[in-house]
Amino acid sequence: MATQVNAAGDNVPSGALAKTAPLTPAKSPNRAWKAIAPVAVTVVLALLPVPTGLPHHAWYFFSIFVGVIVALVLEPLPGAAIAITGLTLIAVFPRFALFSPQQLSEPGFRAPRAALEWALSGYSNPTVWLIFGAFILALGYERTGLGERLALILVKRMGKNTLLLGCGVTLADTILAPFIPSPTARSGGIIYPIVSDLAQVYESRPNDPSARKVGSYLMWVAIATTCVTSSLFLTAASFNLLAVGLVEKLTQTDIHWMDWFRTSATAIIPLLILIPLLSYWLYPPEVKHSTEVSKWAAVKLEKIGPLSRRELTLVVIVVLSLVLWVGVGAFVSATTVAFATISLMLLTGVVTWNDITEDKRAWTTFAWLGALIALCDGLNRVGFVKWFADGIALHMKDFSPHTAMIILLAIFFVAHYLFASVDAYTTALLPVILLTGAAIPGIPLKEFALLLCMELGIMGIITPFADAASPIYANSGYLPAKDYWRLGTIFGALFLIFFLAAGVPWASLLWEK
Repeated sequence: MATQVNAAGDNVPSGALAKTAPLTPAKSPNRAWKAIAPVAVTVVLALLPVPTGLPHHAWYFFSIFVGVIVALVLEPLPGAAIAITGLTLIAVFPRFALFSPQQLSEPGFRAPRAALEWALSGYSNPTVWLIFGAFILALGYERTGLGERLALILVKRMGKNTLLLGCGVTLADTILAPFIPSPTARSGGIIYPIVSDLAQVYESRPNDPSARKVGSYLMWVAIATTCVTSSLFLTAASFNLLAVGLVEKLTQTDIHWMDWFRTSATAIIPLLILIPLLSYWLYPPEVKHSTEVSKWAAVKLEKIGPLSRRELTLVVIVVLSLVLWVGVGAFVSATTVAFATISLMLLTGVVTWNDITEDKRAWTTFAWLGALIALCDGLNRVGFVKWFADGIALHMKDFSPHTAMIILLAIFFVAHYLFASVDAYTTALLPVILLTGAAIPGIPLKEFALLLCMELGIMGIITPFADAASPIYANSGYLPAKDYWRLGTIFGALFLIFFLAAGVPWASLLWEK
């Protein structure tokens, strides 16, 4: 059958996908400045006068943290190497950047041992292991061929238009979101494997120039969608439930499922609808239309035949995992479910231990995120977060209630740049911002609390580590760091502006007494 490919790469063959000619990589520019810049930023910050009220060691820690973030953006080394290097630097010099003089003077306190315990603390975080489990589940889809089958079914029905494929990814996450209170389990464990295989169907490969054909677009739609659905439903993320619990404990304000949905719907549903289209404009796929690929997918499905035993086994394991994530969250944590899933996959031969040890992306993400979580936790340990929050509270007294609420919401959103865990961020900063707002006469407390909690989902888009599911997509090979940070900034700004412009007035109207 004839193959037609236009200048935009719109068409693909019906009998087989066209092989793209290998592209000659451009010569790498001089990367010396990318290595020098993070060091220079760290040194310059460390030499500046320490802000009033902040301990010296906290300022030095913050200086190193900023240097790590700059390096993650510029990528003179792989992200995992950068994060571990920053972590090691602080662990080697804990007397200057991690512990206060009071801690160091305590009898029996051993700084080297305490520093090592802190450095390794990120790797005991349940979120890190949940993300690792999501990667292994994705590996099961790949090894059994189930992911390819699901991708081919999606291509068969929606493959004539890449924008329609993006809408399909968004719809799938939205349907699952109210029932799976974990973005990692929902997006990383279920959506990501299908999107990954969907990209492969179009011969859009990770860490390759072909990534931009379809894969990069679909990956960005997937991560942006899970951030937005996490804000749409109270039960879409565990940090929502944590936040509501804190609100009830600190302000005796009850927030119910319908309170949340009625308040979020006006601002969040339009964002959900716009994600595939905005991504299509701002991060366009190279393949936009294909008149042949749906027919090709149908032929391919016929050749694959019925579900194999390993595919059926994986289906049973996935359904079981889904039931556990949805139904027994009060008794079994999402991370424990992930461990059970991995164990069942190994016992039934869906994957082998060699498959797991060879999965570089899973282990790279594990090393990268564990280090970042420890670094972000360190900001809280050294007192930087409290100092930052107290500084905000000091300047809020002279604003009107409505203006103060908008400023606090904006600060709460942007400050998430300093955290790698939404759960940790919720615990550390939400009470401070909430009580700061509550102390301002005239602020509608329930409205403010709802809006504050709802930001937790959409703020996950801003960095490659802002949401628990983000590292899965950041390390997929389809979203280079520079693209992720650029898109994260653009979408983060759009999400925040729309949330403040639409969500705040609607909440005021809804909860006006």
